[in-house]
Amino acid sequence: MDVLAAMKIITDERCLEYCLPGHPERPERVRDTIKRLRRQKELRVEWLKAPPAENAAIRRAHSARHVARLEEPIDFDGDTPHFEGIGDHARRSAGAALMALELARAGETAFSLMRPPGHHATRDQAMGFCYLNSVAIAALEALATGFKRVAVFDFDVHHGNGTEAILVNHHGAAFFSVHQHPCYPGTGAANVGHNCFNFPVAPGTPRREYRAVLSKALDALKKFKPDMVAVSAGFDAYVGDPLAQGTLEMEDFHWLGESLRGLGTPVFSLLEGGYSDDLPELVLAYLMGLEGK
Repeated sequence: MDVLAAMKIITDERCLEYCLPGHPERPERVRDTIKRLRRQKELRVEWLKAPPAENAAIRRAHSARHVARLEEPIDFDGDTPHFEGIGDHARRSAGAALMALELARAGETAFSLMRPPGHHATRDQAMGFCYLNSVAIAALEALATGFKRVAVFDFDVHHGNGTEAILVNHHGAAFFSVHQHPCYPGTGAANVGHNCFNFPVAPGTPRREYRAVLSKALDALKKFKPDMVAVSAGFDAYVGDPLAQGTLEMEDFHWLGESLRGLGTPVFSLLEGGYSDDLPELVLAYLMGLEGK
């Protein structure tokens, strides 16, 4: 890869247009991160906007009924309200994941800085602030377009139950999740099927132990020998995040970026959770690790 190549960050400021007062999944998460990344001088960045995902890609991961349900003006659950245009927002987020995949295929470093997140959305249900499962959509697209072994690595503090439910026992796919348990959504205590590997950590697990579990999961991922890695990059295992009891520090997210870079495999990353006001700095640290800086 050209050492002077710019990191590709995919975003669309239309993703800032929906909100519910007091809801933790707020526009400021992405707005402030965009501002910080535009201001920083450490990385060369090229900013991109993706087209919305088309139904053919979405339907690999979701049922027709679920796709139609996104247009019905009824809340999905107490955490996951219906917003006007949420189907379009979710399609743009999934489209950014698909663009990130194509950039990784071409040898680029790509990060999707979008909302809504996706890893809790199952084939038939929106939940946990998530409406379409962007990482699963991209992973299945990769398998449908030439890749033989695709891994999803999820370091969000909440278990990616939707990704697991979509990918379980899917030939060529593997899911590796490090997450707090017990915690929302209550899943992820044990492995599922032959290809979904869960690495739960207890609330308040000391930082060194948490990082050791992350290392164990990365070692398991390496043994799978993927030819593409999709990352659900959630930053809510941070010690200052209000929604869980994680203990990671900023430098741990930098280390995660370095570790994924060190795989020597094409990697693309999507923003999932992360609700601290420090999110912009955490994302920057992770991206610097991905770029070896």
